[in-house]
Amino acid sequence: MKKYLKYCLLVWIAVPEWAQQTEVIGPDSHLKVNVALKQGKPVYSVTYKEKTILEDSPLGVVTDIGDFSRNMNWIGQKTSRIDKTYTQNKIKKSEIHYQANELICTFANADKQEIDVVFRVSNNDIAFRYVIPRKEAGSCVVEREATGFDFPAYTTTFLCPQSDAMIGWMRTKPSYEEEYRVDVPMNEPSRYGHGYTFPCLFRIGCDGWALISETGVDSRYCGSRLSDAGEGGLYILDFPMPEENNGNGTVAPGLALPGTTPWRTITVGDNLKPIVETTVIWDVVEPLYETVHDYRFGRGTWSWILWQDGSINYEDQVRYIDVAAAMGYEYVLIDNWWDRTIGREKMKSLADYAHRKGVDIFLWYSSSGYWNDIVQSPVNCMDNPIVRKREMRWLESLGVKGIKVDFFGGDKQETMRLYEAILSDADDCGLMVIFHGCTLPRGWERMYPNYVGSEAVLASENLIFQQHFCDEEAFNACLHPFIRNSVGCMEFGGCFLNKRLNRTNDGGNIRRTTDAFQLATTVLFQNPIQNFALAPNNLTDASQICLEFLKQVPVTWDETVFIDGYPGKYCILARRHGDKWYVAGVNAQKEPLKLKIQLPMFAKGNRVTLYNDDLKRNVYTREVTLSKNKELSLTILSGGGIVIVK
Repeated sequence: MKKYLKYCLLVWIAVPEWAQQTEVIGPDSHLKVNVALKQGKPVYSVTYKEKTILEDSPLGVVTDIGDFSRNMNWIGQKTSRIDKTYTQNKIKKSEIHYQANELICTFANADKQEIDVVFRVSNNDIAFRYVIPRKEAGSCVVEREATGFDFPAYTTTFLCPQSDAMIGWMRTKPSYEEEYRVDVPMNEPSRYGHGYTFPCLFRIGCDGWALISETGVDSRYCGSRLSDAGEGGLYILDFPMPEENNGNGTVAPGLALPGTTPWRTITVGDNLKPIVETTVIWDVVEPLYETVHDYRFGRGTWSWILWQDGSINYEDQVRYIDVAAAMGYEYVLIDNWWDRTIGREKMKSLADYAHRKGVDIFLWYSSSGYWNDIVQSPVNCMDNPIVRKREMRWLESLGVKGIKVDFFGGDKQETMRLYEAILSDADDCGLMVIFHGCTLPRGWERMYPNYVGSEAVLASENLIFQQHFCDEEAFNACLHPFIRNSVGCMEFGGCFLNKRLNRTNDGGNIRRTTDAFQLATTVLFQNPIQNFALAPNNLTDASQICLEFLKQVPVTWDETVFIDGYPGKYCILARRHGDKWYVAGVNAQKEPLKLKIQLPMFAKGNRVTLYNDDLKRNVYTREVTLSKNKELSLTILSGGGIVIVK
């Protein structure tokens, strides 16, 4: 009887024809989604532990073959259980057991055209999408979605605005690199008036938290975003702006029928633990192709981040290969202009040198094409399939292991096709792919076996460009585990040991954070290829404590556990690699943070190694014994960090 109650999937409520409804409940009965038809419009609402998370929110799509958002009739519903396990070696957790209850509601419009709305509800996650069957029409254009998220009026937001299109460096925006605002009322408009990029974090007063994003976006759809809040706190799903991609490509995606939209995801909790630990982005998607290659993840050096364009020459790259070898790193990333300043002929010699040192190479490319004014080369190699395949075969012949492709044009379906084409062709040649100047990854770690990370954040390069971003570094670091990095790999390119952010460590912007903070971000920020901002001088001028730590820190994780924190103030989380745990914490507040944390992954009396800052902001280590309650008292300096290793 208890088992029956646990998996009770829906309740059919006898109500008038104009307000039919049903309910799907998560396995532990805390998360509930109510789906209803009210005055011909399909809506849904969400509660968690009987607290309202979303009020009645609209569902539906409008296509060129029919309107599926109004004048609808309820046809029926069916339910099932989802219970699957899978492994994924490049996200926050390696072994995942996903259990959810599925509800499929079928509606028909006034022309008797049908559409399914599919909901999957687990203990803290909701995923839903639309399925349009094939009848007379074999394809359709989705002109817009009615999909909305209606929060209670007392909700506050933690959001990144969508920028204008075709602005910024060489007209390369939007690229998901705007500044977040935190704890902001919903009625405050976005900076540019175009709403917000995914993911979007909301605090529903004292009742809970919700993180909204999407997953499963590939060549068959566009990427989406949230509008500004309308009356009553309603956010609507928005398609790309017409101006993106320099006006090329359609805003509305085209679907072959039967066709499905991407999954929209909502992660819910009465605290932030489910937000940080969610895997729903990967739970509801599947790999799009198999690979015959065994991709090796790891750490790399990267000259451009401190030494900039002038370092992209043969001699400086040899120095950075030597640093990678000295640190035991797997990779070196060679950035823009290499085809001109090193040359294709000498690249073979450089690759051979790296291989003799036990180091493999990633090479930078512009995404190229007709949507921006970028001149950094190589250009016109990635947007044309004939040239792209020839280029990738050449890279394979050199033993290059990956590419970093930069400066994409927006979220239209046309651009999503380019991302997918680059990934697919690269896998044919055994190449991993990093994207920069790009969109948010949407389940891509699972969908594409050679995908290894995206920027899509105000990343480390901004610390070089403006002192303002150095001043805000700790604040931003205390956002990413809750928002951006919660839903996808984040190629941040950080961990500076230079005090000054220039080639000679004596000029340029001033780093405000401590060395212990920098060590903590190597654990806090998750990406299976980590290109650290180390420089040759760090081998002699940096703390040996830091260097020894950075020689050992892993980049893949088997488990992630949220410990404590608040977005923009501080964050402490734990990650496990094999049988070794790393607990990382950073503090963005103006005063030192004093707190007691519980570490349930350890046993009472365990001795752990603590990395912390002394009063002069120098890193030190000491051995610490956990109390019988598995507690540890900590002080984290302003702009400082800690790491605990066991």
